[in-house]
Amino acid sequence: MTQERSQADYLLLTPGPLTTSRTVKEAMLRDVSTWDVDYNGVVQRVRAALVDLATGGGERPATTAVLMQGSGTFAVESALGTALPRDGVLLTPRNGAYGDRIGLIADRLGIARVDVPFEETAAVDPERIDEVLSAHPEVTHCALVHCETTTGMLNPAAEVGAVCRSRGVELVLDAMSSFGGIPMTMESLGADWLISSANKCIQGVPGFGFVLARVDRLAACAANARSVSLDLHAQWRGMEDGGGKWRFTSPTHVVLAFDQALRELAAEGGVPARFERYRTNQRRLVEGMRGLGFRTLLDDALQSPIITSFHDPVDPAYRWAPFYEALKRRGFAIYPGKVSRAATFRIGTIGEVYLDDIERLLAAVGAAIAELGYAVGG
Repeated sequence: MTQERSQADYLLLTPGPLTTSRTVKEAMLRDVSTWDVDYNGVVQRVRAALVDLATGGGERPATTAVLMQGSGTFAVESALGTALPRDGVLLTPRNGAYGDRIGLIADRLGIARVDVPFEETAAVDPERIDEVLSAHPEVTHCALVHCETTTGMLNPAAEVGAVCRSRGVELVLDAMSSFGGIPMTMESLGADWLISSANKCIQGVPGFGFVLARVDRLAACAANARSVSLDLHAQWRGMEDGGGKWRFTSPTHVVLAFDQALRELAAEGGVPARFERYRTNQRRLVEGMRGLGFRTLLDDALQSPIITSFHDPVDPAYRWAPFYEALKRRGFAIYPGKVSRAATFRIGTIGEVYLDDIERLLAAVGAAIAELGYAVGG
């Protein structure tokens, strides 16, 4: 059943920012001081909740959570710029725009790397990763995108993590669009570092990212950072020593919203229940879109429940902008395609979105196509 949410011009069917609950929005309706003990207690509660989500709450290597101002990419750059020592070498398997971005960050930071490209419609191959690591024993870290939202691909993180551990390589996992929405622990994925953002599957609002790290790994990184503001080690020490105090002005309203979002995740039944909702949304979306004549870009076996890429209609008259606007008028915002070798658009199935929303979307897509007169398949 759809939960109550505030009236909006359209429902965000995107991989983040995404549609949030009314109560998450209402959590931002008060101002707090960054020096306030109660506020810093909220920060500490959030950090502890993230560690529990990332570890399953059981026995595990000591793990910590560090919050970092900015979008998820800021957190990725912070993690890479801190985790990699000056003589470290990064392996960059990539099969989409966000893997490419990791490579760009590494290059800009002057981090040596070994590049392993894959096709956008193919998953990262653990056997190929093992071969490359065997040929490059100088590699110290591997940075993998778990859910590549360029396409909706879910990469085999656990298998890649197992290869990395067998080679003594630390896995830096970009779980931006999967953490909180797909059951996982850092231990099960073999991740030493895990990165995500407030405005993804935990269903908060944009404003900060976070890095979960093994304490022994992070503690060894004091001299690594290439940036002052993105120094993850310094941010961690500041939060540890200051009882939740951020080094620089924190996004207070966003933290309050995220604290509420964590409560709502727990009330829903935790990650397993949220995963089931997302998976139900995505499966019905695909079934309904195929019924309207659309084709998915990826095979079902490669597809995440987060976002799905569909081929554009075959009609030569088709244009993205009129289609987008026709859906927006009907109350839905979707994403343009990001694939380099195919004409596609994308629809997300995460956030405060339920099965009846997907049914309404399918009706809206059918009506939009009829209004515009596009032939879909062929």
